[in-house]
Amino acid sequence: MTNSLVERCFDLILWLAGAGHFVILAASFQVPSRLQWKKDLAQLMPFNRKLLWVQGSFTVLTIIAFGVLTFVLHGELLRGDRAALGLACFIASYWTARILVDAFYFSHEDWPKGKMFVLGHILLTCLFVSLATSYWGLFVWQLWLKAKR
Repeated sequence: MTNSLVERCFDLILWLAGAGHFVILAASFQVPSRLQWKKDLAQLMPFNRKLLWVQGSFTVLTIIAFGVLTFVLHGELLRGDRAALGLACFIASYWTARILVDAFYFSHEDWPKGKMFVLGHILLTCLFVSLATSYWGLFVWQLWLKAKR
């Protein structure tokens, strides 16, 4: 496969990866109502409840930043600029960690029951794997490309 073909592939992959972050946000905005957070969080002390909301907000901001930065730094990511590659490595690590937490920390019994929750979990996991693979692929390709020059 030639470098120009690989670059064209990563050009499309990056646009899809950037959009994928906003798909995750669409799913995450459903979580509080679908998982009945209002009822569950009411049982927590006010500080712990606020802590959870703050932590969730920072996660949302991180995912927004990943999507926006992927769009804004699209050219830099394709060129393999150092800072952009650092960002790609961080995003890849973030989604890899998310996959590992899901695989090794959560148990199947932890997840809500029902076909829609199972389907949502499968689709989100596939998206997380796609994102991790996309950014790791870009990172490795750029390192390999740079080493050949």
